[in-house]
Amino acid sequence: MRVDGRRNDQLRKVKIVRKYNKYAEGSALIEMGDTRVIATASVDDKVPPFLKGTGKGWVTAEYAMLPRATQTRNQRESVRGKVNGRSQEIQRLIGRALRAVVDLDGLNEHTIWIDCDVLQADGGTRTASITAAFVALVDALAVMRESGKIDHIPIKNYVAAVSVGMVGGEKLLDLCFEEDSKADVDMNVVMTDEGNFIEVQGTAEHRVFSMRDMNELLELAHKGIRELINMQRISLGKVGVKENWK
Repeated sequence: MRVDGRRNDQLRKVKIVRKYNKYAEGSALIEMGDTRVIATASVDDKVPPFLKGTGKGWVTAEYAMLPRATQTRNQRESVRGKVNGRSQEIQRLIGRALRAVVDLDGLNEHTIWIDCDVLQADGGTRTASITAAFVALVDALAVMRESGKIDHIPIKNYVAAVSVGMVGGEKLLDLCFEEDSKADVDMNVVMTDEGNFIEVQGTAEHRVFSMRDMNELLELAHKGIRELINMQRISLGKVGVKENWK
């Protein structure tokens, strides 16, 4: 039995609140256990210099934690004057994950800014950010289509992410902070609805792991991601039907 009473292959309780922000073209609040992240998608009518004149658009992300998202207060990065290495790594991961499922040719030289802000952290903030960001992105693209900025929703696949790991010899899905902090192996997995990998981040924290261990962890992640994508579909409703994206 895990610290919160879940089975080894069970996600924490998940809730996705779509259109959480009044002003953003797309937004979603995700709760995974005690982790809470809000993702917003904002449309900019320009692209980075390297894309000007190409007809292509861009999707990029920023990530931050509120000062009391954790048990002790963290200083705001704006006060420190720089983004720390962890935040840079995570926002690049979020951007890569979303660009992998977007047809950039269909954005007509617009940039979509994804902002992921952690309200409360209890493990899995980067994976929760990706799952929420996809919902916000689809809604932003639907707004762009309605306003005539694009003629279809240029999404190729759904994408979601989850953590898996080994704790005390047990393989666990969706680690909370207490489990993550003592994990022997820690892994973050990003996948599409077709079961294809976008990114796998796997680290031996206290012990090495075998090929068999890795394959079993990936199967566990696949199970969790299928469930998360189903929740994305439910949250998005008609907007999330692929046939309506054309």
